[in-house]
Amino acid sequence: METCVNLNDLNKWFGSFQVLDSINLSISTGEKVVICGPSGSGKSTLIRCVNALEPFQSGSVTVCGISVEKNGRNATEIQRRVGMVFQQFNLFPHLSVLKNCTLAPCRVLGLSGDEAESKAMHYLERVRIPEQASKYPADLSGGQQQRVAIARALTMEPELM
Repeated sequence: METCVNLNDLNKWFGSFQVLDSINLSISTGEKVVICGPSGSGKSTLIRCVNALEPFQSGSVTVCGISVEKNGRNATEIQRRVGMVFQQFNLFPHLSVLKNCTLAPCRVLGLSGDEAESKAMHYLERVRIPEQASKYPADLSGGQQQRVAIARALTMEPELM
């Protein structure tokens, strides 16, 4: 099987505190992996390094065949391939659910409004909230907001989620 994520001797410090200590991990395409641990153990930092949102000091990270550069020069290229749902969801409060889900596909992927809406509605149906498309994030429960964030990430059709 092809490798989707490869971490080799990954190290990350915040000041003098080492958050990630020589992490080695290989994830095959199609494999499902859960990163778990207590609060403050480095789970989010690890995922942010994989998604090129957080620089690391040493080691290597390869995602979908692309080496993540420590200085973040190729962050956009990596982030187009990796879908991520943030803990706080980061939905735009002034945009409807549908607009939250179509903004990136239009701007980043260059899809037409109709193409993006069709794709967004498909994923809103997959997470079972298509009837919420015209509502705003503040009108939704926390669980519904989480499903919008998942649908929004999936509309970009990432290679890694």
